[in-house]
Amino acid sequence: MDREELLDLLRALDEAAVDYVLIGATAMGFHGVVRATEAVDMLVRAAPENIERLRAGLRATFANDPSVEDIRAEDLLGDYPAVRYYPPHGDLYLDVMTRLGEMASFDSVEAEFKEIEGVRVRVATPAALHRLKRDTVRAIDRQDAAALRRRFGLADNRDE
Repeated sequence: MDREELLDLLRALDEAAVDYVLIGATAMGFHGVVRATEAVDMLVRAAPENIERLRAGLRATFANDPSVEDIRAEDLLGDYPAVRYYPPHGDLYLDVMTRLGEMASFDSVEAEFKEIEGVRVRVATPAALHRLKRDTVRAIDRQDAAALRRRFGLADNRDE
C-alpha cells in the first residue's frame, strides 16, 4: 500500500461511515512526528455493522481481493480482537483492532479529525498516542512516547 492507496482507503472508510481511529506511527505522522512503519494501526468501533462498513471500505479500495471476506465480526468481537489485513500489493499492512486489552478501544481513545488532500481522517491525539505508547515493553513505543512528549510538551503523568 503506497501513499495514494492509503489515501484511497481512508477516503473509502470515510465514505462508508466507518467508526475508526488511527493509532500508532501512521497517526503520529498526521501530527508531524514521522518514523518508518510497516503497519497502519487502527481501532474500530466494536459493532457488527461497523465491521461490515469496514469491509465495504476495503472492498471499495481493494476490489476483487477475496481476503477482505476473512475479516469477520466474530473475530473482532471475540477474545482476540485483532486482525491483520495484507493488501494485494505493497509493503504496508493494516492492523485492525476493536480493543487493546483493557487499555484502549475506539470509544476510549481521544481523537481528532485531520484533513489531508480533502480526506477527513480520525486520528488519536498526541496525548492519547503518548498514553498508548509510554508503558509498553517495545523500545520503539517508548521512543515514540518520548518524541511525542518533547514535540507537544506533554507531561509524563501516570495518573491520567
